[in-house]
Amino acid sequence: MTLTISSELHRQLLSDTAESPHAEICGLLIGSGCIERVVPARNVSTDPARLFEIDPAVLFAAIRAERSGQGDILGYYHSHPSGPPEPSPRDVDQAIADGRIWLIIGEGRVLAWRLDQAKNFCGVELLIVD
Repeated sequence: MTLTISSELHRQLLSDTAESPHAEICGLLIGSGCIERVVPARNVSTDPARLFEIDPAVLFAAIRAERSGQGDILGYYHSHPSGPPEPSPRDVDQAIADGRIWLIIGEGRVLAWRLDQAKNFCGVELLIVD
């Protein structure tokens, strides 16, 4: 599988991550077959330097918008301020295998992942287009 993201959105994710060097950023990926927009969400975790939790109000608003035909929730994104853009053991423990994409931003890179039913994250090709 290949997932497409615009170079503008890719730069936005890297910029937002750089602006938050000590806390994980997070949000939602919206689109129809490709990432058409990102919806930043407040990280409501009690330990945002090490964990992320998407603000439930943002998630519920996106679910309502999806149900009314305003774009599918393709997945989620979050950053690793002090690590590589690879799923951590914590990510594996907290993730749900719902078929959605996980973008992880770290070390100046953005990588895409999908969790399978056996709780293994598998890499997804991320194609950056202009």
